[in-house]
Amino acid sequence: AGFIKSPLSQKRLTQDSVELYCEAIGNPIPEIQWWFEGNEPNETYAQLWDGARQDRVKINATYNLHSTSTISIANLTSDDSGMYECRASNDPDRNHLSKSPKVKWIRSQANVFVIERPDITAHVTEASGKLILTCNMSVPHSTIRGHKWMHGDKVLNEDRNAATFTSHTINGKREEHSGIYECVYDTDPVIKGQVNISVPPQVTAYKKSEHGNEGDTGVLTCKNPSFPAVTTWSWYKNGHGVSAPLENASGRYIIKSSGNKTELRILKLNIEEDTGDYFCNATNSYGSGDATVNLRVRSRLAALWPFLGIVAEVLVLVTIIFIYEKRRKPDEVPD
Repeated sequence: AGFIKSPLSQKRLTQDSVELYCEAIGNPIPEIQWWFEGNEPNETYAQLWDGARQDRVKINATYNLHSTSTISIANLTSDDSGMYECRASNDPDRNHLSKSPKVKWIRSQANVFVIERPDITAHVTEASGKLILTCNMSVPHSTIRGHKWMHGDKVLNEDRNAATFTSHTINGKREEHSGIYECVYDTDPVIKGQVNISVPPQVTAYKKSEHGNEGDTGVLTCKNPSFPAVTTWSWYKNGHGVSAPLENASGRYIIKSSGNKTELRILKLNIEEDTGDYFCNATNSYGSGDATVNLRVRSRLAALWPFLGIVAEVLVLVTIIFIYEKRRKPDEVPD
């Protein structure tokens, strides 16, 4: 057996996860095992298995043409620091309890260093129409080479300052810029802090006015683009709090809500019963908000009336031309 790919040493922070990869080849296909030796003086190598360390260890292996194995450890602690060893062997007696294998296990090692995660104090303040986001890190374990501020995958700004304090300013109101922002410290390993701008739901209707034909299905949609996500959606007709919320159990109403979006479907639209204003109400841990959607239900014959009007106009015009032609004096015919 021989290694095609060996695991690489890595640095990680506590509460992070780590993944090591090993790939071996041979004939017959070799078996791969994972072993670990901690940093304690009296600690010796112990074999790791899938589900070890309170189910924080996951091992995935495939044996097809050659052997591949990946070990991942979640929610790292300082006790996970140490030497990880990938062992491979294709000797038939490799796991025999008394016989010594003719071909010994080949080994490839990688160190995992788990560093205590430093505390990061994050704040957001609002003043003079601006939002000021700040992060302040306790004494780091490695040199800071710079900072980066991110919103999702978008980089807002970056610098090469070595300070433990960093800030970012946003022009606008809190309601316009809610979300999760990250302050990223350029260290080894990378250290991140999180600043949350949280507001009550800023609900908007997908369309403020919807139209539907009698007997068809009407669809009304509302969404919440703000943070945090909505925990409860409700629909009302003709005024929030005036009438009871619409329920799925009513038969004609189907409500589907998922996170920051809700949809109300009204089956078999009725002109008299369903025409009016509908209110979608959203609630999260910071408050509530709503939006209004006006629904207009048209008769199935509504599209026929413009056509009949055009036909009537044509008929009137033809009649006028015909009468005019009949009453007009004929031109004098020369002898």
